[in-house]
Amino acid sequence: MSPLSRRRFLGATLAAAGAAAVTSVAGCATGAPPPRTLPARRPLAIPPLAPSTRDAAGRRVVELVAAPGTSAFLPGLATTTWGYGGLPFGGPTLRARRGEDVVLRVTNRLPETTTTHWHGATLPARADGGPHQPIAPGATWEASWRVDQPAATLWYHPHPHGATERHVHRGLAGLFLIDDDVPAGLPDRYGVDDVPLVLTDRAFAPDGAFDERHRNAVGLLGDTVLVNGTVAPYLDITTSRVRLRVLNASPARSYRVALDDEAPLTLVGTDSGLLPAPRTVDGVVLTPGERAEILVDLRPGARRVLRSVSHDLGTVNGISQAAGANDSFGLLELRPADRLEPSPAVPARLSRETPLEATAAARTRRFVLSNNRINGRDMDTARVDEVVPVAATEIWEFTNRHTQPHNIHVHDARMQVLEPGVPAAERPWKDTVAVPPMTTVRALVRVGPHADPEVPYMLHCHLLRHEDDGMMLQFLVVAPGQRPATSIAAAPDHDHG
Repeated sequence: MSPLSRRRFLGATLAAAGAAAVTSVAGCATGAPPPRTLPARRPLAIPPLAPSTRDAAGRRVVELVAAPGTSAFLPGLATTTWGYGGLPFGGPTLRARRGEDVVLRVTNRLPETTTTHWHGATLPARADGGPHQPIAPGATWEASWRVDQPAATLWYHPHPHGATERHVHRGLAGLFLIDDDVPAGLPDRYGVDDVPLVLTDRAFAPDGAFDERHRNAVGLLGDTVLVNGTVAPYLDITTSRVRLRVLNASPARSYRVALDDEAPLTLVGTDSGLLPAPRTVDGVVLTPGERAEILVDLRPGARRVLRSVSHDLGTVNGISQAAGANDSFGLLELRPADRLEPSPAVPARLSRETPLEATAAARTRRFVLSNNRINGRDMDTARVDEVVPVAATEIWEFTNRHTQPHNIHVHDARMQVLEPGVPAAERPWKDTVAVPPMTTVRALVRVGPHADPEVPYMLHCHLLRHEDDGMMLQFLVVAPGQRPATSIAAAPDHDHG
């Protein structure tokens, strides 16, 4: 299939809205505007694949521009938004293959400094796109590295210290798909039977602007769900099985993705790659930043609805409501054709990766989450919090002593959670893990092969208000014989990476 065009994506996201009412989010947090009349159902917008070129060295080069735009989410109202790659909201889907050298250039046409972080990527710290790689208005930053990780659904988004929630909330987010040469036997025609679903939510002011004022203790919670920037979407399907790559790109809301008839889903992948084998589940909980790849089986002409249903985050009711866990609502109507192309059988084995073993862990590090701090500290961009050996495998313990839900994203790392009764061969690969209140999550963490004694990676809560409030530490990755910096120098705004 040829790459989906930017015109097709814009046509879906900016389609003229009908006047019929559709169900919106029920039971949103106190202070958010009341649910409003939404447009009639419209086709799901599929983010176009980002165009790329090859330079003289054979590297794949992608040029992205972050810029303001205008979107039409609600009938008769225009919303000022931010987007990447010529899109007014969201961004095109990046795609690269393991073993490729990539060059990603980001030009900032926004009115303020931003960054672009490649969430889930194993890469040099200088290419990470965190707070230490700022891009001033009008400047261009370049990140380059050799892709060396298994097939996975990654994403990219801003990461400016203290402003991440606002930049993501205005629309800056896109998918980054990694392919490899290991045959998986899964649906793989992008936009046909391999479909991205970027979930996020917004509240709107009466004039159509995003409401950025009604923030609760968890963050910005909306009353209207957007899927790939589409309100009340449907997806026409022509195959008997569809692969959905689901990303929770919301600043604060968690989702439990399930089918309306409670039929089982087949989970085949999580944040950092495919599962060893398919797993039958009745739903998948995604906290902000987490991803899941699921398969849905369909019958000719039999419509179904993918929903988010209420779920337990281990919190008291008021906090669950603030995180959206009490809400149930439709996400996407699936509309199979009257005649469907048969899909191949689901393979019994997916990933061939060797699992991490606890016996290989060189040490244990402990992180206590409390009062939007980690180990009692708030973020200091000049401080070195941890020093980790390059390519190390360690056990990291995350203990949540707070009444609020938190999760933890570790840059440049792939993790496997140590769960009682789950053998090593069945553990999924993650880069973001939920840590419910008054619990401890133990994870085997493998950091990447790139050492840099001066530029750090981040470790933080991915509920974006918490991150902006300072719930973030940073660590250096060093090779044997390297002396780590005792403090981190302030990074100038980049003209070039």
